[in-house]
Amino acid sequence: MTSFDDGDEQREEPVGDPRAAELAERLGLVRQRIESATRAAARSDLPTLMVVTKFHPAADVRRLAALGVRDVGENRDQEAAAKSAELSEVDVRWHFIGQLQSNKAKSVARYAASVQSVDRPQLVEALAKAVAREKDATGRSDLDCFIQVSLDHDAGAHRGGASPADVELLGEKIESADGLVLSGLMAVAPLGGDPDAAFERLAAISEALRAVHPAAVGISAGMSQDLESAVRFGATHLRIGSDILGSRPAVG
Repeated sequence: MTSFDDGDEQREEPVGDPRAAELAERLGLVRQRIESATRAAARSDLPTLMVVTKFHPAADVRRLAALGVRDVGENRDQEAAAKSAELSEVDVRWHFIGQLQSNKAKSVARYAASVQSVDRPQLVEALAKAVAREKDATGRSDLDCFIQVSLDHDAGAHRGGASPADVELLGEKIESADGLVLSGLMAVAPLGGDPDAAFERLAAISEALRAVHPAAVGISAGMSQDLESAVRFGATHLRIGSDILGSRPAVG
């Protein structure tokens, strides 16, 4: 069994900071859940833990980094751009996981290691152009792209994403775009549905994608309430927010 090791540096112990101590305790419990789920699924590969920090301050990201967290997810470009700029010296990878307008591609390309919500050809084109400009300006690396696929059967409960029928076309478009890397799929289990059924379906869609694009092995699935199910059906990335950070801070 692989244990969490987010680098060779020593993790800082939270001394005299109640919030850091709270985050350390919550993070430890989530890591235990992930390790237990991985064992139960008879897997040897531990999924990547991505902490979703939307609506929480940059100071919390700094605390999480000191606790060994290396992957952070954000849903809104304005918030992500501000945090990543404020924390430019902090060793974390920023992942954009929310719905993305094409006109925000230029901003996202400045800080994101991955975009996990690619759901239409126009967004692929916008990201490719933005990454090309950013490569010329800063020498940034290729952008990892996950196709967000909708697992909703009921259009009224739609939580975003491309139709499964469109995944192969999007995969081809990403694969052929300079500066973009087809990393795999992302999905959210339907509200009120059976997460096992949803993630089993996602695993089948992933298998079909890998038959055409063998390197697209990523499956970003699972949140606080359904991570065990996601691990059981092959998730390689877990997006955990509230179980680590708690409820959203009050606004105003």
